[in-house]
Amino acid sequence: MSATQVVLVAILAVAVLAALAAFSIASRRTTPDWRDELDGRALKSDRSKVPAVVGAEEEPLVESVPDLPVEEPATVQVVEVQRVEEVSPEEAGVTRRQFFNRATLALFGTFSLTMGGGMLAFMWPNLKGGFGSDIDAGTIDEIRTQVFQADGSITPLFRPDARAYIVPITDDELAASQFVDKGLAAGGFMALFQRCVHLGCRVPWCGTSQGFECPCHGSKYNYTGEYEAGPAPRNLDRFVVELSEDHFIIKTGQIIESPRAPMRSVSYPQGPSCIAIESAEG
Repeated sequence: MSATQVVLVAILAVAVLAALAAFSIASRRTTPDWRDELDGRALKSDRSKVPAVVGAEEEPLVESVPDLPVEEPATVQVVEVQRVEEVSPEEAGVTRRQFFNRATLALFGTFSLTMGGGMLAFMWPNLKGGFGSDIDAGTIDEIRTQVFQADGSITPLFRPDARAYIVPITDDELAASQFVDKGLAAGGFMALFQRCVHLGCRVPWCGTSQGFECPCHGSKYNYTGEYEAGPAPRNLDRFVVELSEDHFIIKTGQIIESPRAPMRSVSYPQGPSCIAIESAEG
């Protein structure tokens, strides 16, 4: 039985009970006839003496109708329904094909910008004149004045923009080395890359030994950059150099590697070492 049927049955039952109650109340309120309560013989003996009494008119009885329970109105739940209207491509402005085409173009443009930015960053040193481009280190006379000391020792000229040490080399030393006829010397000087070939530490100059000595792991090189001792696998790397109107030009766009020299072109060491680490000669 559904809830509606239960409610209807309950209302019907209440109505029946209300009707019975009304009938019971109405029957109790009816005025009884006094003649019915007299004895028959007494009534017969008094009939001659007592005039007949006309009974008063009985007031009409109004049946009272009990208040029926008022049924509460059913709750109506309003549900908002969103109405979706299809929009034509002309009204929308962008079709699915246009969206995918534009997305593809955007991705391709982003990729092109990324690649172009990487290429520009790679070429930028050559454009701005920093490391990776040709560095003008000054005239040969200026370099010679700074490299050769009054006591006969040498002090390489360090160029931070080229990341290179400018070191001297005579024609005889060059002829005895593996660097002859390779464009690695000009005007009696070479340019050595500052980085140790072992693990990339910057190699400082040791004035007492007249060579380069790496404090990281003890690799040692003479002043022309030839390998002397330590774990380094080869000579110091160097750059191609040239003279342009008596100016010493270092071409830092290319780093030249060279193996360990079988024969040294200069003597090393020429004095005490600057580092405490002593490595076996390779």
